[in-house]
Amino acid sequence: QVQLVESGGGSVQAGGSLRLSCAASGYNARGPCMGWFRQAPGKEREGVAQIHIDGTTLYAESVKGRFTISKDNSKMTLDLQMNSLKPEDTAMYYCAAQGPGQRCILEENFYKYWGQGTQVTVSS
Repeated sequence: QVQLVESGGGSVQAGGSLRLSCAASGYNARGPCMGWFRQAPGKEREGVAQIHIDGTTLYAESVKGRFTISKDNSKMTLDLQMNSLKPEDTAMYYCAAQGPGQRCILEENFYKYWGQGTQVTVSS
């Protein structure tokens, strides 16, 4: 059974930084990508960043240059370093992982496994 557990959320002022972490267990039949998504109140869940098994990364335009995704295959962890945070980054952040054979596309429907989420709140 695949489990993804996020940590590191919290409250920060605009311009500050946070680092999210995701610990994966039972993720033996891996897909090509893992990623971070977020969902703000009243909005749909959106892709933030993803990283391919070969290390290739992809970011949403809104976070390019501010967020960095990374992974440690030996520890089965996925991180998201978030700098220069803005109030519009406020959302529940979810770690996600793909199943075997899925296409590496940063969209909710292309991810199979999900964490419970961690809240990020940025105040102005």
